[in-house]
Amino acid sequence: MKVLYVTSEAVPFASSGALAETASSFAYAMRQRLVTCRVVLPLYEAVPQELRDNMKFITSLSVPVAWRRQYCGVFEAKYRGVTYYFIDNQYYFKRKGFYGHYDDAERFAFFSRAVLEMLPHIDYKPDVIHANDWQTALVPVYYDLFYSQNEWYYGIKTVFTIHSIQYQGKYSMDLAEEVLGIPSERQSVIEFDGSINMLKGAIETAHRITTLSPTYAQELRDPWFACGLDSMIRDRAFKIQGILNGLDTVSYNPATDMMLYAQYDKDSFEEGKAVNKRELQRRLYLPERGDVPMIGMVTPMVASKGLDLLREVLDELLQYSDVQFVILGSGEWEYESYFKEMQERYRDKCVACFGFIPELARKIYAASDMFLMPSKSEPGSTAQMIALRYGAVPIVRETGSLRDTVFDSEDGYGNGFVFQGYDSRQMINAVYRALGGYSNHYGWNILVERAMNCDNTWNKSAKQYVNLYKELMNEPS
Repeated sequence: MKVLYVTSEAVPFASSGALAETASSFAYAMRQRLVTCRVVLPLYEAVPQELRDNMKFITSLSVPVAWRRQYCGVFEAKYRGVTYYFIDNQYYFKRKGFYGHYDDAERFAFFSRAVLEMLPHIDYKPDVIHANDWQTALVPVYYDLFYSQNEWYYGIKTVFTIHSIQYQGKYSMDLAEEVLGIPSERQSVIEFDGSINMLKGAIETAHRITTLSPTYAQELRDPWFACGLDSMIRDRAFKIQGILNGLDTVSYNPATDMMLYAQYDKDSFEEGKAVNKRELQRRLYLPERGDVPMIGMVTPMVASKGLDLLREVLDELLQYSDVQFVILGSGEWEYESYFKEMQERYRDKCVACFGFIPELARKIYAASDMFLMPSKSEPGSTAQMIALRYGAVPIVRETGSLRDTVFDSEDGYGNGFVFQGYDSRQMINAVYRALGGYSNHYGWNILVERAMNCDNTWNKSAKQYVNLYKELMNEPS
């Protein structure tokens, strides 16, 4: 079986968040199951020079972009035994940042066509092309419109994964023919509510759709979660499957993680966490107390992560509870400003760190006793899985992948603390339950050990993807 995994970023070459980690860990997990999985992504300016030095030039070709043709170079590199291809065009990708440019529609239309155009040139015909997120949503669209009846491409199946449905690739219909190169008689494939909607096009044309959470696949039928696409999701429910995201447990392993102040495992977490907490407190100028419970958050600072709930009750928590609160992230100005204000007001209890700082994120996981995720929706997060592996007991809202992986400990068998409604009082009550549990030292240690024993590896998820691919390959074209 041969798979081509199409992504706009992948660790260690280009990363802005969870998608990059998913791409590289997914490809490695497929390799472990003896599936030939190759990855393709743009050759951004941000790709480090030391990684570029190990790349090999494969070929160059001319790629159609609507009425014109553009140069495309193809480079190759190996990482953890997996082959990665890089699509090179300096006009489109030699820029600061991956996204947010005025011509993103054209940039990723070029990338999507280039992925399909390069295949005969590199002599790699995959059984399945697996695209991800709106930046690659045109891959199944272009395949369906322009390549599916071509003899060389015939029989390839397409899978598309929705990582978060709120990002849909919406643009004016004026770009459909002039930029995307889709003729007027076929534009209904990508049209939704009077605009181009790339995600809609992928949902319509891909042979299968997946999400990173079984719960999220069900939630998308509800208008509250689906950002306008619920009717389409319901109509195409027959080809939508939720497969839980996996965690790269080689990278995220507190016993070997050299970014930590001290390594530890389930048999030594008490000592290891004590060192990590003390050193993080020292770094962040918090009182160095081993007895105080530390609540951590590593999150984009946006409303969908539940920060509006937190803003309603954080002052109460810090004023009346003996606790330390540490948050790392960046995002909307109103939330960054709010956490700066709370840090000023509670200097010995609250620290806000801003930016994307991987080593600090890992130190927060290792130092925290609890990890808070009050998300409005959570399509496929691995943050709670990392928290579990590092012994930071999750406090989560019951939604998406959080519902699939965190179970309330009230029954004596769960691995965290869960609340249901999107409500600040329910959230703070879950926090208070966790703080009460922390005061029982013996019981808390049992809970931490149970959390660290959770199996969130790619083993089960990879098997489900392989079964999905096999099912597709046996279907008639």
